[in-house]
Formats: sequence, structure tokens, C-alpha cells
Amino acid sequence: MDVLALNHPMTSTPTPSCDVLLIAASNGQNLLLAERFAAAAREQSQSAEVLDLTTINLPLFTPRAQAAGTPAALAALQARLVAVPRWVICTPEYNGSIPPVLTSAIAWLSVQGDDFRALFNGRPVAIATHSGSGGYTVLTALRLQLAHLGAHVVGRQLVSNKTHPAKDDSIADLISRLNQLGA
Repeated sequence: MDVLALNHPMTSTPTPSCDVLLIAASNGQNLLLAERFAAAAREQSQSAEVLDLTTINLPLFTPRAQAAGTPAALAALQARLVAVPRWVICTPEYNGSIPPVLTSAIAWLSVQGDDFRALFNGRPVAIATHSGSGGYTVLTALRLQLAHLGAHVVGRQLVSNKTHPAKDDSIADLISRLNQLGA
């Protein structure tokens, strides 16, 4: 599995940009789903990398944590996200909402610089989930948050679970739609 991990602050030139970054907000089924999206992107002649957020050493975002200083791992994460024009976020549903690893990462990223929307504004993003429960609530919450930050979220989304696995043609269609937003 070709997964990009950012455990250490960036000390060299960032990895060259790819066409689409698959962001996994868990190291289980959503990481596997992200890998499937990466394969679909490659089948459409796009370069793709998977970023596993669970490998990044970011503390929970709080005003106290922010006052203590910017975490070392944040610069590498931000540089990686800036370098890629389109993202797919694969996230589980935790208690009817967005998991803490993703919420905290978004919070840390949004307080860097003067414009909290800078990283997200105009960014084409597709959203998907493999959840033990329905999964619709997390995608609704994530769509709302990303739209508030200025992202262009693909209208179609992917919901999968143990009894309704993701279909390859649905994944391919989302990659195609994401590419159209980025054109």
C-alpha cells in the first residue's frame, strides 16, 4: 500500500505535486477506500497519493494547544495539501459526525495565516465514507464544513458499509466529476 505519512516536519523539498490527494481519516476501511480511489484516479491517467491522517502527530486543537505553538507536523501537512489541486476525503462516521482526527486537522489548518479559508477556498473536493452506521450524517456535516471553508464539493458522494460496499464504477465516476471541477 502506497500511503504518504507525514510524521516529521518537512526538512527538504516537498514531494512533487500529484493530481489528486486521497485523505483517509481512519486507518481501517476508509484507508482501504482511499486506496481504491487512488487506483481509480490512476486508471484515468491521473497521479494520486494517499495521505493517512492517523499517522500525523497533531495534538487535539484547543485554544491552549494553539497558544503553546504550532505543531511541527503541521507545516508538512499544509505544504502537502497546498501542492495538490484536488482532494478526496474518506472518513468514517463517529457518533453521527466527523471523527476527531479530521476535525482537529481542519481546525489546525484553518488558523494558519490571516485567512482561515485560504487552503480550502475554491478547492475541488469529493467526499466518501465506509461507516458501520449509515454514513450520511458524516457526509452532510463534512459537506457543510467544507462549503463554509469555500471548497467546491462534488455534488455526488459515496456511502458504503459492510452490507453495501463501494462499487468501482461509483468511485470512477466521482474521480471523473472531481476532475471536471478542477478543469
